[in-house]
Amino acid sequence: MGKTIRQLSEELKLSKQAINQRINSINGFRSKHTYKVKNHLEIDNQGVKMLANFDKQKRQERQTNRQAENDKDKNIDHILLKQLDVKDQQIANLQQALDQQQKLQIATVSENHRLKEHVRKLSGLLEPSSATQQQQSNDKDDALSNNSNTRHSKDKNDKKNENRVAEYGNRQKKTFKNNTNNSWWHFW
Repeated sequence: MGKTIRQLSEELKLSKQAINQRINSINGFRSKHTYKVKNHLEIDNQGVKMLANFDKQKRQERQTNRQAENDKDKNIDHILLKQLDVKDQQIANLQQALDQQQKLQIATVSENHRLKEHVRKLSGLLEPSSATQQQQSNDKDDALSNNSNTRHSKDKNDKKNENRVAEYGNRQKKTFKNNTNNSWWHFW
């Protein structure tokens, strides 16, 4: 025989509303474990056991839910730790590449500086030699003009000397133009 809600509430020391809430919270409880006798509702023995163990079942369900959540959290933590390890490795690789790039940049700058110094030395060597050549040409011009005035040589000799001086001056201009194009970036 089953028990009524009033008998069950006295036995479990719960209110009738609490018993009704438990009955409503279990799916399909009314159709499987209750039946109507005259004008009151009775619960079969299996239903009584279910309602008596309701707290234990809820605790077990909560505990299994908590355990499932903990397992899920542990899995998420494990996945996140793996991702962090991968990101740390990527950061280390990027840092190494950046260090290599900086070293290469420093080497390039020092090489450029060394080449600039070399170009300065070369241009320093070329400028005095062209200056001495100019001085020599000026000396020759003075000597030629002095000789022509003192000897009163013919016009043909004067024209030849002027042509030589002009050719020499043209050579000097070409040399000077070539020297100006020897900037460090023209070497490549």
